[in-house]
Amino acid sequence: MTLGALSRVELQQRLAGAGLLLPCGPFVVRLRTRSAEIVEGLQRLYRDFPLLPEGGFVDFEVEVRPPGLARRFLRPQVGFYCDGRAPFKPLPRHQAFPMLEWGLNWVISTHAHDHLVLHAAVLERDGRALLLSADPGSGKSTLCAGLVHAGWRLLSDELALLELSSGRVRPVARPISLKNESIEVVRGLGDEVELSAVCADTTKGAVAHMRPPADSVARRAEMALPAWLVFPRFTRGGQLSVEPVGKAHAFMEMVRHAFNYGFLGASAFDALAGLIERSETFRAGYGSLTQILPEIDRLTAADRS
Repeated sequence: MTLGALSRVELQQRLAGAGLLLPCGPFVVRLRTRSAEIVEGLQRLYRDFPLLPEGGFVDFEVEVRPPGLARRFLRPQVGFYCDGRAPFKPLPRHQAFPMLEWGLNWVISTHAHDHLVLHAAVLERDGRALLLSADPGSGKSTLCAGLVHAGWRLLSDELALLELSSGRVRPVARPISLKNESIEVVRGLGDEVELSAVCADTTKGAVAHMRPPADSVARRAEMALPAWLVFPRFTRGGQLSVEPVGKAHAFMEMVRHAFNYGFLGASAFDALAGLIERSETFRAGYGSLTQILPEIDRLTAADRS
């Protein structure tokens, strides 16, 4: 049974009562909330996710609720709570769904220590994984959405979970986060693209999320070995420029994008060295998806042959 099988009333009742059990990467999260914004976001973007049965192990208890009675009515706010504690300051109530998504990213990035956690989008084709890693504002998520629309399987928009024992990437197939001008770029990819309502005035500007494909959600247990690592950089009006990146430079760049490299020590070094060794590494500058998408296909097709 999937979340989409629930009516809005049934979903509201579950969230307000015992909670909803959802898969979140390697974890199971129990979510409780009375937020209408989150109910709408879940119905639109999580409808293909399975409803996990009660009785199994729950890793984290997550709740999104007002931080106090007064904040239900006076300048309404919501807070994100994980196992009873609030890692962030409250946000205006209309930002509840983005806050949930940011909070779930925090849950994974701060607790998945049997993996090397990297700030990277991950996609898969023919059993091999493509990683996109870049600083915020570089266009990583927009490129990820474009590749998903072009047929790549989504493993993650934000977090690459590199399994220490095998070197494979574990999927975290959840909605793709988009900001500002990227929202309309992705909306323009086609009528089949489904986005959440736009949430304005966040610290990141306007924010919306793209629904992950049903196939990516259904295959959320299928890991993939890295084969390509690309450092993308979008520049408005920019020309296409793709060049190889040396292995040593790519290694040091990914250390900078690792959440728990220092915590894991030698095992993180070994896992990252394995990723770099087996991957073709590139830096890509571009000014539009129409420039970069065919180039990604060319690079990965050449390697597959």
